[in-house]
Amino acid sequence: MKHLRKKAEAPTDKNIAMRVSTVSIVINCLLSLFKLAAGILAGSGAMISDAVHSASDVFSTIVVMAGVTAANKKSDKEHPYGHERMECVASILLAAVLFITGIGIGLGAVEKIMKGTSGTLLIPGKLALEAAVVSIVVKEWMYWYTRAAAKRINSGALMADAWHHRSDSLSSIGAFVGIFGARMGFPVLDPAASLVICVFIGKAAADIFRDAMDKMVDKSCDDKLVAKMTETALKEEGVCRVDEIRTRMFGSKIYVDIEIAADSRLDLKDAHQIAENVHCAIETEFLQVKHCMVHVNPLEEQEQSC
Repeated sequence: MKHLRKKAEAPTDKNIAMRVSTVSIVINCLLSLFKLAAGILAGSGAMISDAVHSASDVFSTIVVMAGVTAANKKSDKEHPYGHERMECVASILLAAVLFITGIGIGLGAVEKIMKGTSGTLLIPGKLALEAAVVSIVVKEWMYWYTRAAAKRINSGALMADAWHHRSDSLSSIGAFVGIFGARMGFPVLDPAASLVICVFIGKAAADIFRDAMDKMVDKSCDDKLVAKMTETALKEEGVCRVDEIRTRMFGSKIYVDIEIAADSRLDLKDAHQIAENVHCAIETEFLQVKHCMVHVNPLEEQEQSC
């Protein structure tokens, strides 16, 4: 049985990532300027912190574009397995940017809360509240837009950028609550919201870093996916059993090593064809698999039927 593998060409994946990233940069530049102006004019520290978070998205998206471009480079003599792990490097850089941004916002919030005990905090204006609503709507849309593209091309760096948008949306919700509370007569809630934003940003950074590290250290696929691969191999004619299957993540791609058992009386050509069928079946069924290596074991004499 001949299998033909249908895979999206690398340039197509790259073009999708570049288009989404360009939209992200334009929107974040406009949104960060709008929120910064609203924060300054309305006297809201939470909105200024939120604007800084949005501005950091611009840098993170540029990192994503660089990572995706590098990851889509073809294999060469120095890198025979390709460059997919460059997306992991981009994701780790994004996590670092997020973490530093969160720490900066958190320190600023603590300082303002301390000042609040002396009664020096200002009540933010209505403009800051309106800016928070606009930010929540725009950033949540950007999250779903970027997430859909990331899942389509299986890009870890683009998915990290999507979560950056989601963390910005959550921070805007925190800013809204803080600003609203401050306008209701509790001005300390404005910097307190910045402190909450810091926690959200820190969690997003930790999640992105953990996912990138899993892909950098050859973590195996989840058990359900491995089970499906085993089922696919067993469906091929001539495969009596699967003796062992090992998987490892390589950036956004997967490498598979599988050992199958076949009739020991088969000649070399037939055994090779069975291995080739399993190889093609797995690479066709699971598009994220970059390469599947198949080893054929002979059945023992007492196990010749399968």
